[in-house]
Amino acid sequence: MKGKVLVKVVTDSTAYIDRRLLKELDITEVSMNVNYADSSLPEIELTNEEFYQQIDGLEKLPTTSQPSPLTFYYAFLEKIEQGYDVLTILLSSNLSGSYFSAVQGKELVLSKYPEAKIEIIDSRTTVMALGLVVEAVARLASEGSTLAELIAQTEELLVKSKIFFIPRSLEYLKKGGRIGEASALLGSLLQITPLLTVKGPVTVHEKVRTFEKAVKKMLDIYIEANKTEGIEALAVHHINCLDEGKKLVRELQKTTDLEIQLRPIGPVIGLHVGPGTLGLAYITKGESA
Repeated sequence: MKGKVLVKVVTDSTAYIDRRLLKELDITEVSMNVNYADSSLPEIELTNEEFYQQIDGLEKLPTTSQPSPLTFYYAFLEKIEQGYDVLTILLSSNLSGSYFSAVQGKELVLSKYPEAKIEIIDSRTTVMALGLVVEAVARLASEGSTLAELIAQTEELLVKSKIFFIPRSLEYLKKGGRIGEASALLGSLLQITPLLTVKGPVTVHEKVRTFEKAVKKMLDIYIEANKTEGIEALAVHHINCLDEGKKLVRELQKTTDLEIQLRPIGPVIGLHVGPGTLGLAYITKGESA
């Protein structure tokens, strides 16, 4: 009887998973790209500090783009030829064409290996709301869960994942685009800080008067979720505001014994929300609305 085929997990660089965990869990990271006037670089080759210094004050920001179908093809092909099934979990298709590039990459692999099993899931989210799910699923994969079991687990975890973030200003939202319903904010919220979320597109969860009040509101939402459903994974995001990220971690540590990841947001997402952005991602134990 043929043995059970192991599964390897693929994601994109906007999950912002710590490099140590990528290696430990054998997660394949396919990089998004940052496009300058005369060059294009993979996001994972850029450091946050240098990148945000370079673009500070620019009237026209660099653009971002998804990995090519060939990039996904080679990522998939490597795992298939090693004898694995592949589960790919990517950022929201409302924010990027990565999902569609991955589908094309899969078709290229299937033209060579028709029996290959490659599943591609649109997470409808990004950053560590994606990253926490990918980490959890990769752990299950390393323990021997089948592709079908992992697909079911992924879908369940994505229902329970939440992401909230607060931009320090609206400038990058104005310049960067791809902000979905949050575009309604622009031009009208001169004195308002939006608390944003992602479930498909970027949407406005609540309008708050100041950045500090938005942070408090984000904490209140988390505390209520922790009380009513419980939290099984938790992460704080920041863009070049490490001290504020650490402060938020300290507040969260008063409510939980969980390890709290503190992760920087890289250039691809950062181009659309800007330096100073603070965020919180978590997965609940119960089902979220």
